[in-house]
Amino acid sequence: MKLICAPMATLSHPASRILIEKFGGCDEYFNEMINAPSLLHGGMFEKYYINPAPCPQKVVWQLTSKNAESCIEAAEKLCSLGGIGIDLNMGCCAPDIVRSGAGISWMLKPLEETEKLVSGVKSVLQEYEKNFLEHRRLSVKCRLGDADFTDESFFSFTDMLVSNGVGLISLHPRTKKENYRDKPRWEYAQKLYERYHGKVEVYVNGDVFDIQSFKKVREACPDCSGVMIARAIVQKPWLFKQLDNFQKGKSEPFTVDMLSLALDFIDDVVRYQPPEFYKTRLQRFFTYFCMNFSFSHYAQTQMINAKDVEDSKNRIRSYFEKVPQDRYKNVDD
Repeated sequence: MKLICAPMATLSHPASRILIEKFGGCDEYFNEMINAPSLLHGGMFEKYYINPAPCPQKVVWQLTSKNAESCIEAAEKLCSLGGIGIDLNMGCCAPDIVRSGAGISWMLKPLEETEKLVSGVKSVLQEYEKNFLEHRRLSVKCRLGDADFTDESFFSFTDMLVSNGVGLISLHPRTKKENYRDKPRWEYAQKLYERYHGKVEVYVNGDVFDIQSFKKVREACPDCSGVMIARAIVQKPWLFKQLDNFQKGKSEPFTVDMLSLALDFIDDVVRYQPPEFYKTRLQRFFTYFCMNFSFSHYAQTQMINAKDVEDSKNRIRSYFEKVPQDRYKNVDD
């Protein structure tokens, strides 16, 4: 199975990819959502969202918008940036995204309206391939639908995607209102594969955070092409290396210098993000990364309350001075 880094707001950026690549990387990196209207209007931060470093060939550009027209036009611009292809976000359930008519709202709109978006973006990718002889994949990331979804409504939606040339469906098998306490229905990813007999790739997303959970999802979805991981890879940037070793039947224990990793990440945030983003990017990252520490809540609080970049560096150094046994983490299979 391919190993995929999920799109995550404030986290799927070059600094995170560089961190993961230190441990061998993964097969694909989905970028954090790009707001199509902002991209088209030359928003001041858009150049940071479309920086594919350090591995442009592995990046998938994820688009979001409340209307089809802006996504179609933005797709034309993104085609020239390289990468694997374009992903349409039809699964985000953040209240502000849903209220705007984007994210999972596309699953709840009249099917013809969503089909207009999908077919329009597919036409852009086909035209690009015709003119430049470079293929760009069209994918959709979605959920099961609203709380009252049925198999009929879900598969009617995915039938429309496949009939309009979508080459990959990434499924987070929860409904709009189900949160992370609800068990994902991984079996729906397997059902997607069986319905289309391999005509479309299927990635399964949700609740994979170690080798044991990876084994379970492989058992539930043996024919899926890949497993997509989000928060767990922020906490453990070496997780893809562990899973890759497991798939290859290798045992390769290693040691991680947690202080060096944290300081390098901070430097890369400064290198690849605008100053306006430093605080939120560091806060979000350390919320997860500090879960590795013996005194995780204390460490999280310290890092979240850091005043600036230098304060972040000083606080992480101070933590390891107080808890030196946490600095070097031994990772095994």
